[in-house]
Amino acid sequence: MEGVVSQTKTIAVLGIKTEAQANQPAFYVPNYMHSAGFKIIPVPVYYPDVTEILGEKVFRKLVEVPGEIDMVNVFRRPQDIPPHVDDILAKKPKSVWMQLGISHDAVAQQLAHAGIKVVENRCLMVDHRRLG
Repeated sequence: MEGVVSQTKTIAVLGIKTEAQANQPAFYVPNYMHSAGFKIIPVPVYYPDVTEILGEKVFRKLVEVPGEIDMVNVFRRPQDIPPHVDDILAKKPKSVWMQLGISHDAVAQQLAHAGIKVVENRCLMVDHRRLG
């Protein structure tokens, strides 16, 4: 897990919320990681009119993001993750981090078979603070 974070510079946040939901983990965790020096790429599922979050351009799919993604940080309910698997596999990030309370064994196995490191049911912000 420590290696996953230390090898990460760019984090695409799937299911990120907007500044208007600043009190929700799907906003304040990426905001914290942004302030810790990580490049955050917002990939919201809702908010079709939003074009920017945390000062970064919004993308609707991971495959639309130019360049490499080190990590996909997932803020989706477990049952809502499978539709995103093809998009994740097509982008081939180094890791996929499912936030605290989120895990999906079948998806995790699929990603691991593709050579993607998977972390489930952990808070990226909490773990980053612990490592710091």
